[in-house]
Amino acid sequence: MGLGNAKASGAKRASILMLGLDSAGKSTLLYKFRYKDAFLTMPTIGFNVDMIEAEKDFTLTFWDVGGQKKMRELWSNFLEGTDGLLYVVDSSDKCRLDESRREFELILKNECIKTIPVVVLANKQDLPGALNAEEITRRFKMKKYCSDRNWYVQPCCAITGEGLAEALQRVTMFAKHYRKSKETFTALKEF
Repeated sequence: MGLGNAKASGAKRASILMLGLDSAGKSTLLYKFRYKDAFLTMPTIGFNVDMIEAEKDFTLTFWDVGGQKKMRELWSNFLEGTDGLLYVVDSSDKCRLDESRREFELILKNECIKTIPVVVLANKQDLPGALNAEEITRRFKMKKYCSDRNWYVQPCCAITGEGLAEALQRVTMFAKHYRKSKETFTALKEF
């Protein structure tokens, strides 16, 4: 295989880091993306990795990292080489919203992911009192913390699958765009 082919195939995949507090619904969302079914999931100790062909010839590798307190200390180890961040929020858990926002802000401050695109999934929209996308956008200060990158807040429900096709589409579009701009930048540097 020539180098040209290797370069071309590299552009056809992207790494997506999936973060959020424990019980936000990350693993359930990943199963739903993959199998279109909702599974009963156990708390993720460590991480799950899954590859999903988002479009013909474009594969996303999802890194679903556990959200328990001790796991969050390791989140930064997963940032390098990431092409997109999918941050999952339990929109119905008002008690932990601030904690989730703090972790989100902390991760965005990391130099490794300075310009990577961010999609926030406002999960559990089926539950009473769940905050909508506008409220999550405001509470998570998206306009302030993501002004230097592409970002989007997608309301969804991992159990019913509502909003997931849109979320996957958005993540794919952002990741493709990001990969392209990164390759252009590298080419310019080499020039």
